[in-house]
Amino acid sequence: MLSGYRILWIMALFDLPVLTKAERKRANKFRLFLLDEGFSMMQLSCYIRFTAGKEQAEALTRRIGRAVPDPGTVEVIWFTDKQYEGIQSFRGRASPTRPGKPDQLTLF
Repeated sequence: MLSGYRILWIMALFDLPVLTKAERKRANKFRLFLLDEGFSMMQLSCYIRFTAGKEQAEALTRRIGRAVPDPGTVEVIWFTDKQYEGIQSFRGRASPTRPGKPDQLTLF
């Protein structure tokens, strides 16, 4: 059984320049890399992913390090599932409402 103290979450926080078209392309490529690696967007430059343990987290961190565009800064934070339980999210009153579930599944 997996322990809440062994399961790790990885948070990738990045600050990439987006002044030129080439910089925006590199930043978007990095963002798509994170999504392809299984990350979910928490905020504009903050992505998070669940991992089963330290070995998986280390391998994923190395892949992130190799994918960082130049110039750019990426910070990677690890924390346990128990620590993740303590995250509190707040949204302002003006934040958009989430769309409801569709009544019928649309394929095409």
